Amino acid sequence: MNETLMYARYNQVGDRAIYDILSALSNEEREKDRGSYYGSLSGLFRHVIGGSWFFLGMYRSVLKGRAADALAVLEGLSIPEGTLGEEQWKKLEETLTTVDGAYVQMAAALSDADCSIPIKTDWYGGNPAEVPLSFMLSQLLVHNTHHRGQISQILDTLKINNDYSGINAAFLNP
Repeated sequence: MNETLMYARYNQVGDRAIYDILSALSNEEREKDRGSYYGSLSGLFRHVIGGSWFFLGMYRSVLKGRAADALAVLEGLSIPEGTLGEEQWKKLEETLTTVDGAYVQMAAALSDADCSIPIKTDWYGGNPAEVPLSFMLSQLLVHNTHHRGQISQILDTLKINNDYSGINAAFLNP
């Protein structure tokens, strides 16, 4: 079983669910400061997408073959900052689709050997100076889950139905 692919699919479905929920809100409601570190629901969601983009970019620098090729579509992408207008929000959907699609394609192409490839990081003050790709894949999963939880809490406060936390058993099948 390719757990990385399962989690990439979970990420893709969760992001899509959040985008759809947030798209049903007015632009003003999406952009309103909710007191989180990233301010608005839009800001939190863009941070989730930006986190995926950042991590996948790190992976691309060490991967070869099909896994690296799947991430080539990330070249030149950008995540809008600040307060978004309605058109920018709609354009964000294209970026979301590209980033999450690249993640799924990369995950499908990873070999067990790829998961051992060292990734250099300065996050831990040089100790360790590198960690295996499998560890960084877990970091991506935890990062996005954490921030989706923040979005969920705000939506709960607003009494907006949201349930995108489960992993569908269908994700186990290639």
